[in-house]
Amino acid sequence: MSNNDKLSKEHEKIISPTRQIMDKFKHNRLAMVGLVSFGVLLLVIVGAQIYVHLTNYDLAHVDISKKYMKPSMQHLFGTDAQGRDLFLRVLAGGWISIQVGLLSTILSIVLGVSIGATAGFFGGKVDTLIMRGTEIVSSFPFLAIAMTISAIFMDLDAQLRLYLIIFILGFLRWTGLARMVRGQILSLREQEFIVATRALGISSYNQITKHLIPNVLTYVIVSGTLTFAGAILTESSLSYLGLSVTEPTPTWGRLISLSAKNSIIMTNYWWTWIFPGLALFILIMSINVIGEGLRDAVDPKSQYVTKEQRIRLKEKRKREKERQKRRKLAKAAM
Repeated sequence: MSNNDKLSKEHEKIISPTRQIMDKFKHNRLAMVGLVSFGVLLLVIVGAQIYVHLTNYDLAHVDISKKYMKPSMQHLFGTDAQGRDLFLRVLAGGWISIQVGLLSTILSIVLGVSIGATAGFFGGKVDTLIMRGTEIVSSFPFLAIAMTISAIFMDLDAQLRLYLIIFILGFLRWTGLARMVRGQILSLREQEFIVATRALGISSYNQITKHLIPNVLTYVIVSGTLTFAGAILTESSLSYLGLSVTEPTPTWGRLISLSAKNSIIMTNYWWTWIFPGLALFILIMSINVIGEGLRDAVDPKSQYVTKEQRIRLKEKRKREKERQKRRKLAKAAM
């Protein structure tokens, strides 16, 4: 087979939109670094959680004789004021954050997509009624509601308080996604393929679920990653203020707040806040970078540079530098 035939066959290949998005994302170095960082941190957190369950390790066990021990091979992240191992407590706090982020994001996506798609598809009075309700929900003061509910249910079990925080985060964070989905559905519902589904007598439910929602799924995924990061950060802030899960269940915000109460502890026992703060930073930063990478990959106007193109650019720069050196040498010889 000749080279021309190979080239013509390569040009004939049709790349699907999903494959194009994946290729763009893979060639985004920063996004790939974020994905690897998130994956490694997630594996470590899940592994620690499995270890705690298999060994029945007590995260609340107090041993004053090991109070404020520095990081060592025995205690990788040192110990806290009660002599508890910070390595497992930090990773257990990460498990809480992952649960909060994942479950609240799923709840907000389900509410945002279903409500936004319904408003955009039916329009008219249905759209007006739904969007006015969306505006009411978006105007709720989140912190005031969280503080009130936390005070009312102060005596609840730690796991129930966690689910309560997840519900509050999910219920109050769907409005932005609903507006975006509604806008996309409004532009899609008048296109030819939707007109054809109406002509074929396909039900409204199938039009929404099988034809409209799949076309906005990429935007939903991008929004979901950013919502995921925002939920984790909000839960950490609530924990810092003492409005989320309480001791002895560890959370990153709570671990940081226990050290931040005293400047002497922050200065002399830096490991008590630096490790949970670093873990929170890595997780949030990696999710945000993944979200930005997905946003660029979804954007049809964005350009990306492949590995082969980077190699060609490097070779071109090298050739240009060699030409400049030869010119300088030629000028010096004259």
